[in-house]
Amino acid sequence: MNTQDWIDKGYDLILSFGPKLIGAFLIWIIGVFIIKLITRGVKKALNKSNYDESLQKFLGNLVKWSLKVILIVVVLTTVGIATTSFAAILASIGLAIGLALQGSLGNFAGGVLIMIFKPFKIGDLIEAQGQIGVVKAIEIFTTRLTGLSNKEIILPNGNLSNGAIVNYTAEGTRRVDLVFGISYDANIKQAKELFMSVVKSHPLVLTDIEPTVDVLELADSSVNFAVRPWCKAEDYWRVYFDITENIKIALDEAGIEIPYPHQVEIKKQG
Repeated sequence: MNTQDWIDKGYDLILSFGPKLIGAFLIWIIGVFIIKLITRGVKKALNKSNYDESLQKFLGNLVKWSLKVILIVVVLTTVGIATTSFAAILASIGLAIGLALQGSLGNFAGGVLIMIFKPFKIGDLIEAQGQIGVVKAIEIFTTRLTGLSNKEIILPNGNLSNGAIVNYTAEGTRRVDLVFGISYDANIKQAKELFMSVVKSHPLVLTDIEPTVDVLELADSSVNFAVRPWCKAEDYWRVYFDITENIKIALDEAGIEIPYPHQVEIKKQG
């Protein structure tokens, strides 16, 4: 081929692919601009919805890269490159990744659900998956708790989102459930007044919610009372321990016996 033939062939290629390349270039420029607008709008919407910051970033990036993949496919199609094989490869890769990361994807999905529906927040005391602790961090794959003995508990979000969750601090107040037993020989009315007096005298017991003191059961060796004051969620254990101690002291001072097993020593005569 002589020089003229090369020039003619190049000219034909330009006429054939030039408009496609220009069109693909314009589609890319316009598409990138539109993706930026959509991503910005999604981030603003998520921000107004008060979603967790990590969830906002993830969803924003997910939308951005999903749109970019679509844009790349459109650009390749405009140029004239067949995208059928390309789509099949992406689908196969996605399936392989999904099978390999099945457990992780379940935890990821659980994390997204927790961040969207917010069954609890950082600082809440919750019970889930047989564990009790204060929520320390809510992450994409796991939720971290600080246990009552200051141990760190890491729960996978997949199991956490699919199981029962007890949020002790969601309402802001908690009822302290205590049970005390007295002797059958003791005066029930006197004991009831004593329990109520101890409960109401505690400074952390709420006054706008009336505490209750009721006979719970007539047990084998004691009359058991259900003593139930209310307090702020963060004061639960302080109230629990203080009232337990104060009632024991008050019962001793009043001469009211708390039944307990007695061991009687039998002396042998010989």
